[in-house]
Amino acid sequence: MATLGDVITALETAYPPGLAEAWDAVGLVCGDPAAPVSRVLVAVDPVEETIEEAVEGGAQLLVSHHPLLLRGVHGVPADQPKGRLVHRLITAGVGLFTAHTNADSADPGVSDALAAALGLPVTGPLVPRDPTGRLGLGRIGELPEPETLADFTRRAAAALPATAWGVRAAGDPDRPVRRVAVCGGAGDSALADAIAAGVDVYLTADLRHHPASEHLLAGGIPGRPTPALVDVAHWASEHPWCAQAAAVINNAFRGNVEASVSWRRTDPWTLGAGQPESSERNPAQ
Repeated sequence: MATLGDVITALETAYPPGLAEAWDAVGLVCGDPAAPVSRVLVAVDPVEETIEEAVEGGAQLLVSHHPLLLRGVHGVPADQPKGRLVHRLITAGVGLFTAHTNADSADPGVSDALAAALGLPVTGPLVPRDPTGRLGLGRIGELPEPETLADFTRRAAAALPATAWGVRAAGDPDRPVRRVAVCGGAGDSALADAIAAGVDVYLTADLRHHPASEHLLAGGIPGRPTPALVDVAHWASEHPWCAQAAAVINNAFRGNVEASVSWRRTDPWTLGAGQPESSERNPAQ
């Protein structure tokens, strides 16, 4: 029978820990590498919902994209939120393994899974980080045929898991787009890279007002206007990676270990309300 250590080896081959950013916390959080593993659950977030799903489903390992203990801690007492989760994992005999920014930069990685969900063939990274031009943050690709920004926004909404946040875009709805950049998770640090790449649209998550506004004013590069923006929920942009990571495990163990994907929506936003589109509304009138 495969061990937890065997599964970790397969995951770290696909997502080398050396690719993680210096501030990140990746790898085994809890669990015995010698323990046998036959079932694994893969999720974006290691939260109460996904931990209970792992326990109830008989998994011996939860693989998450986001770390549970990203900031330094001095203890994990059971009367504190994260300590309670660690105790639940340990008492249930479930290990926790995290692949975060190393999965972001791996080839294939988080943004490859996002691009595949969108039907976008990848040509390379948006922000290369090695001489081969294969590793790095984000991905660039070209749609098989041009489509409008409005159609691409609808494509994203149909391809990704539904959230209260939904999908929003900045730019002319009729603008034709074909060359696309994507970045799973918060991607406003790569706005300048999207401009330099000369893409028609940049899809990422967690775009803030001022960086987005300043991006749209930047003017693009000669002959190409500033890329339009499509902003999706952070959780939704990274969820396609779960199937990729599960496939890494299933392909490595060929039935001896069964990896499945959690579809529990752990996006923190639970409600959304539309508003009238007219800008003429004036509550003071």
